[in-house]
Amino acid sequence: MEELQQGKLTRRKFMCVVDDSPECRLALRFAFRRAARTGGGVVLLYVIEPADFQHWVAVENLMREEAREAAEEVLQTLAEEVSQWSGIMPEFAIREGRKQDEVLALLEAEPEIRLLVLGASAEKDGPGPLVSALAGPMSANMRVPVTVVPGNLSIEQIDEIT
Repeated sequence: MEELQQGKLTRRKFMCVVDDSPECRLALRFAFRRAARTGGGVVLLYVIEPADFQHWVAVENLMREEAREAAEEVLQTLAEEVSQWSGIMPEFAIREGRKQDEVLALLEAEPEIRLLVLGASAEKDGPGPLVSALAGPMSANMRVPVTVVPGNLSIEQIDEIT
């Protein structure tokens, strides 16, 4: 759905933090189906976490370059998959840093983002560190709602609720 913001039309966007986890795919399905039904867009955020290895600048730079190439490959693959069944081509954002910090920074930088969609792990140890941080106490300071998609839902269940 488009809306007028400071004299220009903007499209509401859903943001998904992506990685190679199974719960990420469920969160993506939720976000893309909601965006398709509401005329919105989707932003895929891939965060490259800082490497612990910083002894040689050349090695660090090579590691950073390889991580960025891997991020671009993941984003491209996901975009191709979801655009086939949703008809939406997402926007990409690649950032370096701690995930929760970069999520908050991108939300601050992009006022068109109106909803953060996260996938929760179905494992016994909890929903995952990002969900725990952003859907927990930090959520009181967020400017957008956070939707947490349980990792134990089926695709049919996701389709039913979206």
